[in-house]
Amino acid sequence: MSYYPAFLALEGRTTVVVGGGAVAESKVESLLVTGATVRVIAPAVTERLRELAGEGRIEWSQRPHATGDLAGAFMAISATGDPAVDSEVACEARERGVLVNVVDDPQRSDFIAAAVLRRGDLVVAVSTSGAAPAVAARIRDRLASEFGREWQVALELLRAVRG
Repeated sequence: MSYYPAFLALEGRTTVVVGGGAVAESKVESLLVTGATVRVIAPAVTERLRELAGEGRIEWSQRPHATGDLAGAFMAISATGDPAVDSEVACEARERGVLVNVVDDPQRSDFIAAAVLRRGDLVVAVSTSGAAPAVAARIRDRLASEFGREWQVALELLRAVRG
């Protein structure tokens, strides 16, 4: 499958993450950087997700996914690892017109998540169209050594003088 690369403006938009494990945690952390409003649906979550909920940075519904959980969402990520639940989330998303990513299941997903390198406003995304996410991550890691933190400073200076 061929994908159209895009960067989404998620600030203030609701994203629902179904699942509470390490993969869900990683997705939540990435979403928070964008300013998204994040709701997590999971009976149990990692300690970090529990902390984020306690700090009020995410909303956590401590229960399994139920129909209606995607109401008002712009985007959803299903990171449960349970094919039945992931299928339910994908179906509800499609019915509601919500963009959905089912982790490690491109066939059920409207989009795939790239391996991302952030240096302030410099954002580099690497994708293998879902064929080999570990390869994308390895390429991202190589790029990280080429594009250090100095790029963040440089872009801040360029933004200031651009006008």
